[in-house]
Amino acid sequence: MATRAHCLVLALPAQGHINPILQFSKLLERQGVRITLVTTHFYYNSLKTLPPSIALETISDGFDKGGLKEAGCFKAYIERFWQVGPLTFSELLAKLGGSKDDDDHVDCVVYDSFLSWAPEVAKRFGIVVAAYLTQNMAVNSIYYHVHLGKLHVPLKEDEFSFLAMPKLYLEDMPSFFFGEDSTFLDFEVSQFSSIHKADWILCNTFYELEKEIADWIVKVWPQFKTIGPNIPSFFLDKQWEDDQDYGATEFKSEECMEWLDDKPKGSVVYVSFGSVASFGDEQMEEIACCLRECSSYFLWVVRASEETKLPKDFEKKSKKGLVVTWCSQLKVLAHEAVGCFVTHCGWNSTLETLCLGVPTVAIPYWSDQSINAKLLSDVWKIGTRVLVDEKKVVQRETLKHCIEEILNGSKEMKNNAIQWRTSAVKAFTEGGTSYENVKEFLHLFISKFENEVVDYCVYTEHAALVDHSYGIFLPC
Repeated sequence: MATRAHCLVLALPAQGHINPILQFSKLLERQGVRITLVTTHFYYNSLKTLPPSIALETISDGFDKGGLKEAGCFKAYIERFWQVGPLTFSELLAKLGGSKDDDDHVDCVVYDSFLSWAPEVAKRFGIVVAAYLTQNMAVNSIYYHVHLGKLHVPLKEDEFSFLAMPKLYLEDMPSFFFGEDSTFLDFEVSQFSSIHKADWILCNTFYELEKEIADWIVKVWPQFKTIGPNIPSFFLDKQWEDDQDYGATEFKSEECMEWLDDKPKGSVVYVSFGSVASFGDEQMEEIACCLRECSSYFLWVVRASEETKLPKDFEKKSKKGLVVTWCSQLKVLAHEAVGCFVTHCGWNSTLETLCLGVPTVAIPYWSDQSINAKLLSDVWKIGTRVLVDEKKVVQRETLKHCIEEILNGSKEMKNNAIQWRTSAVKAFTEGGTSYENVKEFLHLFISKFENEVVDYCVYTEHAALVDHSYGIFLPC
């Protein structure tokens, strides 16, 4: 067919959301689907790289010059975005639909589920939509129960039981359940307000990882499919050797692989807390002192904005340690020198460590990270969660004990990590659960597209027979 199916991918303008949905887009593109990534005007300027075969379009969030910082607070940002975003997205769909280039016509919208207004806008144009869930199904289930009115805030229990999930305690629940401001909790729950309008519901997880909950949710959402882990192919099925990063990196890479190359196998502790977590001075000092006192090597990612919190006498580069402002986390986790990952347990980092078979020390910071830590330590059993003191600070001796337990002790966690890596790779290779789910999604999507093209061809041919001056044919 001369005309390709065109999928518009609408991403929330945040690195942790764009990375996985863009990776999923690459899968569709390799099967012949034309992809256009849609982000905000402001975030467009933050994207340093993007695969050249993927087009880029923008909409407005109402703060085109400064994004969230210009808004001043998250609540003001969301309120304005929810007013302006649907309007400018509608204008974009109208522009593409009215283009003289047949390839511009949008056949499907894959949207980040947090952008809950997207299905209604797309449906007005007769476009099928797929919701893309960026969090795991355990977290999604908790927020969905709030949406259904089956879990109430403030929380009044100490223990929580959900279908197809392990028993949870207060310390396991997402941080947004606590505190007076409900803005973030409302935002999390709102993604389910329109999810029933989606033709497909796709989740960045894999079936074997959350089998019980996946079996339950498909009874509620028949259109649900696990399509993860959405990480670059080089680190998973290796079908595409050149696919070694997500392709929408905001930051310049800082070379640290050479430093790792001369370290013994499994001797390095890799420490990173993502792009959002911001610990206090005391916590940073405890982590720094722990790493300095540990017998192992360490590679610590400290964002430039956090460097002033390091102890003044802490060496950023020494025989046993290296501090960088950024590195390719996938390449680091894949390096044989890395034996332990001290992480905040964001879902992307959690999936990456599962896929690359690295045991973890969990120090959750906020949002869904506490339940991810629970799953890593108690369910998937590839790590340990560090205890905090009465000030919510992880003490150096406590952290040191957890690191040494992994590097020098528990073979169970190492073996489990390897087994989960094997499961992740199997799910994503031919015949695996995620592979087959993506294949089925593509089949349904492409079949609908082909039917529309055939219908249009028949209509066009009929019109040409009636009036030869019409004379425009869509190549079939």
